[in-house]
Amino acid sequence: MRVLLSTWGSRGDVEPLAGLAVRLRELGAEVRVCAPPDEEFVALLDRAGVPLVPLGPTVRSVVTGTRPPNAADAFRLAPELVAARFDTLTAAAEGCDVLVATGLMPAGARSVAEKLGIPYVYACFHPFGLPSPHLRPGARPGTPSPQEESDLKVLWEQDDQRVNALYGEAENTHRAAIGLPPVRSVRDHTFTDRPWLAADPVLGPWQDVSHLDIVQMGAWFLPDERPLPQELEAFLDAGAPPVYVGFGSMALHLSKDLARVAIEAVRGHGRRVLLARGWAGLAPVDDRDDCFVVGEVNHQALFARVAAVMHHGGAGTTTAAARAGAPQVVVPQIADQPSWAARVAELGIGAAHDGPTPTVESLSAALDTALASGTRARANAVAGTIRTDGTSVAAKMLFEAAGAEGPSVSA
Repeated sequence: MRVLLSTWGSRGDVEPLAGLAVRLRELGAEVRVCAPPDEEFVALLDRAGVPLVPLGPTVRSVVTGTRPPNAADAFRLAPELVAARFDTLTAAAEGCDVLVATGLMPAGARSVAEKLGIPYVYACFHPFGLPSPHLRPGARPGTPSPQEESDLKVLWEQDDQRVNALYGEAENTHRAAIGLPPVRSVRDHTFTDRPWLAADPVLGPWQDVSHLDIVQMGAWFLPDERPLPQELEAFLDAGAPPVYVGFGSMALHLSKDLARVAIEAVRGHGRRVLLARGWAGLAPVDDRDDCFVVGEVNHQALFARVAAVMHHGGAGTTTAAARAGAPQVVVPQIADQPSWAARVAELGIGAAHDGPTPTVESLSAALDTALASGTRARANAVAGTIRTDGTSVAAKMLFEAAGAEGPSVSA
């Protein structure tokens, strides 16, 4: 069986596909991955043994400019990505048995699969953006009142209109060029009637509030056996567990002073600081030896050895911290991150900061919660419930969708 996996987005959109690719290859499938050509994604997929087929511009070039991306940027990027998918995926999917699309609204991917006559699967890594007349985009699932439900239906329709405004013309122009009829709703066409939700059921529960036939499985993990750097091991061994501070692919346009604020708040609790540079280029504020800076490291090994994880609330980091039993302080910046923050607080495994621009005082209060013994105990308890079979479930379903034999799929 040959599988094409496609995404465009941050590391949290690429690493899960790498994990699925590894599992598929273990089961005998051939795998191709189309993803943004950022250097770190090339290295990530190389570590997974899967070459990256470049798709679209680098994500870093879009999100790390001198200002945050605005509406005009979105209207320029959307048709560019649609064109890239029709071009790149059409070539990459040649000879494949199934196409899986994830990441930032993968408009165009299903049309390519349709033209080639192969099955198509849409997968997402959080439940907060799946379309439902009962679910506010970006909010956690719940049961609304009749008035709230009426309001949410309006928002649901507005979300559909927003997606069409961004992607509709480009999608239908390219469909017409390959002899396909236009689609009325790009969002509904892209998501299908049976999207996959690759998110842990405890961390990202899906309640039956949608007309869609949601298929939920565990999150997709990329196995990581890399040892921690020797200098980092020495820092960890030199004292009590530090607080990890890292914001991944966030440029932190609204919180340019976040490194100083976080370091002061952590020091105020008598803790050492482990600072991850990330795309914001976080750096120490002085030369004290209680602060150590890291680049890209094995989070699966690291998070089990820290006092708490302070982060932006991406799906991948939230799940990695929860799996390690590390208490969390979530300072959400965009998109689904406020919803992950709320879920962390609801589960009692950490604190949700109110808004993207913390102060020393507000982070100190959040750390009070995260560093409490009860939070650590709850985080350890939740860690034992995190599913680790997400890629195995997905691989089995892909073999079934392609009508392929896979004698070891159930392993």
